Amino acid sequence: MSVPLSILDLAPISAGSSAAQALRDTVDLARQAEQWGYHRYWLAEHHFVRVASSSSVTLLGLVAAATERIRVGTAAVQVGHHTSASVVEAFGTIDALYPDRLDLGIGRSGHRKAQFGSEAGKPSKPPVPRGTEVRDGIVVPPPFDPGRITDRSRFVAALQALQLPGAQPLDFPEQVEQIRGLLDGSFVTGDGVELHAVPGEGAQVKLWIFGSSAGESAELAGRLGLPFAAAYHVAPGTALDAIAAYRAAFRPSAVLAEPYAVISADVLVGPDAETAEYRARGYGHWVHSIRTGAGAADYLAPDSVPELTEEQERLVEDRLATRFVGTPDDVAARLAALRRVSNANEVLATTIAFDHRHRLESHRLLAEAWAARDEQLDTAHSGAA
Repeated sequence: MSVPLSILDLAPISAGSSAAQALRDTVDLARQAEQWGYHRYWLAEHHFVRVASSSSVTLLGLVAAATERIRVGTAAVQVGHHTSASVVEAFGTIDALYPDRLDLGIGRSGHRKAQFGSEAGKPSKPPVPRGTEVRDGIVVPPPFDPGRITDRSRFVAALQALQLPGAQPLDFPEQVEQIRGLLDGSFVTGDGVELHAVPGEGAQVKLWIFGSSAGESAELAGRLGLPFAAAYHVAPGTALDAIAAYRAAFRPSAVLAEPYAVISADVLVGPDAETAEYRARGYGHWVHSIRTGAGAADYLAPDSVPELTEEQERLVEDRLATRFVGTPDDVAARLAALRRVSNANEVLATTIAFDHRHRLESHRLLAEAWAARDEQLDTAHSGAA
């Protein structure tokens, strides 16, 4: 594929199913994705919610073992919950057996305590208000205000459970530098002691930084000359700004001569539009469970999904408006438009569906449509030449 197409997987748990089944489904999807021509298979990290990807690095090793060629990675390790050494040693262990296939995506989610307040109920600073924009058919809604999440107690409790008492995460740039130093063998403690990660040092791992706004992560990725991934599927109001900030800050490095950015999107493809819309019915309630502060719930079957109330719909309207649901050609065209307006180099598709068979079909149909677009473009270019 001239524009790479990749997958982000959360290992979602459907109502009536289990984490064990979700993990088996993830491994199955990864195997199929490799056959369908997807470029990467990335795994998200979420804790204390109804998805099975909480230990993303462990799952990464299982996916690497079950596949042969596709690049596999994390999207992203929440480094505020992990030491730099534990991250590098884990990736080094997997890379020792499956070399030159790993993407170490890191994000600052574990550092975002200030976003939700140090104690439950403390409001965050709201984003600067603006209206909805439409660029080349792509909806760019106003940034979501985390202050609308009225119950922050679960988020604060999760932070406490994920960190040892009294432990304080490093500043994000400092932890990124530690990880880079442990990978390339240049790590030295503040006391001047050299430490070498075994395994880990010299691992053939590609380092990525993830972000969703034009803030610290985007600027850091650009300044260090690292590849960057922006989460339109989570933060559609700010992801395009994040890529713009990354490109503006970019400096060539030993890793990249030019900036390289990935943009993610929530998609669900069906054999026809009506079927796709039916299979997508549980998405609004699933996002609502996240936006209330309770965290991702079990994904409901289409037949059991009640209508959203007006209040519920207002809380998730930006996510509903920016999910791509439809036929293979329609969704492929919208993803191509998203790539254009975001100036991204690669597209990352994530799909949540109640039935694993429908998730498989969605990704298969999308891969076929995406490849067909490439063939059409190649034919057009050849004809023009």
